[in-house]
Amino acid sequence: MENLPSLTTWAIPFFVITVALEWWWSRKTTRVRYEAKDAFTSLTLGLGSQFIGILTSGLVLALSLWVYEHRIVDIDISVANLLWLAPLAFVLDDFSYYWFHRTAHRVRWFWAAHVIHHSSQHYNLSTALRQTWTGFFALSFIFSLPLFFLGFPPALIFFLSGLNLVYQYWIHTEAIDRMPKWFEAVMNTPSHHRVHHATNPRYLDRNYAGVFIIWDKMFGTYEPETDAEKIQYGIIKNLESFNLFWTAFHEWIGIAKDLWSAPWRYKINYLIKPPGWSHDGSRESSETIKARWAEQERNTWQNLTSSSSAAVPPAVQSPDG
Repeated sequence: MENLPSLTTWAIPFFVITVALEWWWSRKTTRVRYEAKDAFTSLTLGLGSQFIGILTSGLVLALSLWVYEHRIVDIDISVANLLWLAPLAFVLDDFSYYWFHRTAHRVRWFWAAHVIHHSSQHYNLSTALRQTWTGFFALSFIFSLPLFFLGFPPALIFFLSGLNLVYQYWIHTEAIDRMPKWFEAVMNTPSHHRVHHATNPRYLDRNYAGVFIIWDKMFGTYEPETDAEKIQYGIIKNLESFNLFWTAFHEWIGIAKDLWSAPWRYKINYLIKPPGWSHDGSRESSETIKARWAEQERNTWQNLTSSSSAAVPPAVQSPDG
């Protein structure tokens, strides 16, 4: 079990080849967009994330093994048991990923590490490789710890988490429109994940799934892609910079500034409230943006229905009343 490979490391050649192929194809179609500086930033951030992951993996493993030593269930890890254990662990790991991902968008502390992945204004395979440098510092790995406490071996969960991330790679593209309906109903797809990367108010904070979109449908965070609205990618306040260190650390710098200047009674909120929250209401969070958009949609609909009613002439009564 300890000898299971790191799938994300093994997949690097596949990532490089497919990014190159999609980049080449983008020159022949308007469906896929690449910008050289943006793509190189994504690739460099991905390499940096791999390097930092190697440096911190020992500490994560040590903590995981400590939790596993206090597990509440002893599971027989035999080849026969793996036939049911691995699929179960994969589903539970994806479930924990959903809650990590949702938290990473709703709690600023975790968002400070995750925002790197959303900072590109393009959506292509290179965007999938734009990964955090500060996930360990943000303690993102704690969402897997309950699985070790339940009795799942860390090596198995790390392997399946890698499989989860490799699956998510291919959904970062505009080259694929829709998958078959049965597949779209259960699995995360390019269409579902384009919604997740969108900054359109309709789409903000939706579709957190890793592999199975059913979690979003179960917990009320699902939003389908609509052809009527062109998706805008990036973050609410785009960086307008390809500086690697600013991309990797800008939100942590923003947190530090807020902690320095905010009144004492509000400081903790700048860590645990959603991104965009401010004690004086001077900024906008996704909730306020979506609420304003919803109000505008209601007003537009009311105006349309009022205009339609006014344009219909009154019914003419028949002579006999």
